[in-house]
Amino acid sequence: MMENNNVIKAVQMIQLGTVMGSEKQALETMRLMKEAGYDGIELNGFMIRKMPLIVRVLTTLAGMPVGKTGKSDWKKLMAESDLKVVSIHEDLGSILKEPEKIIEEAKSFHTKFIVITGMHQFDYSDRQAVLELTEKLNKAGKQLKEGDIALLYHNHNCEFRKAEPEKTAYDLILANTDPEYVNFEFDSYWPTEAGVDALAWMERLGERMKLYHINDRGTRISGKTGSILKSDSMELGTGNMNLTAMVETAKKYGVEAVVLESHKNWIDKSPVKSFQKSAVFMNKYV
Repeated sequence: MMENNNVIKAVQMIQLGTVMGSEKQALETMRLMKEAGYDGIELNGFMIRKMPLIVRVLTTLAGMPVGKTGKSDWKKLMAESDLKVVSIHEDLGSILKEPEKIIEEAKSFHTKFIVITGMHQFDYSDRQAVLELTEKLNKAGKQLKEGDIALLYHNHNCEFRKAEPEKTAYDLILANTDPEYVNFEFDSYWPTEAGVDALAWMERLGERMKLYHINDRGTRISGKTGSILKSDSMELGTGNMNLTAMVETAKKYGVEAVVLESHKNWIDKSPVKSFQKSAVFMNKYV
């Protein structure tokens, strides 16, 4: 094991889109991040460039308003912000089509990690489709490694659908990707939402877990309710997940950053108040 006691505390850009609409506002938000104790940010390729309308519509419909960040000069902003770029999220198609461009982008932001997330409109219950996906991941990871950039796969809850009677899609992705070319940014919120033991999965991933996405899960509703409450994203330490054990496990296996992504349901609808509240937990345990 490669225990890491110098873990970067970061925030995912998707949480910040509505408070980064101009370069001035983005710098102020990043100043508040630094003031709260964060030292990194995770960028999204579709948010640092002009965003296709369909991407804006889909992310907004998913409850993650992304704002208008693509018109800013993000290389200049990062140089002025004093925050590290821990990774950049990109889509698999772009990596396979233009690996040199993605490698150049990562190096220009001084990061070594490119992350892809679960495929949109992809059938994770289709065993053959999942196996074909692992082949593409291996190919993309090999292309990036030739430029000294590492590919990580970020999960949601869809990967925990059964693709075989005894195996989930995530089981197949882990078993059929080459650790030399593909590793993981593990998000513990989504498997918990899917009824899966996230902590057990962190142990199983071990040193293949290079980055850790953190979020809590609970409810803000107070007072009398019906017999069922709907759970949602919560600030760290205010929900019901065993996050202290998860952070210790992530550090035990040497993750380089713990990345906050509270995607909605923020205090007073403010992503800034939300990351400030979560910083109390991050500063204590990370």
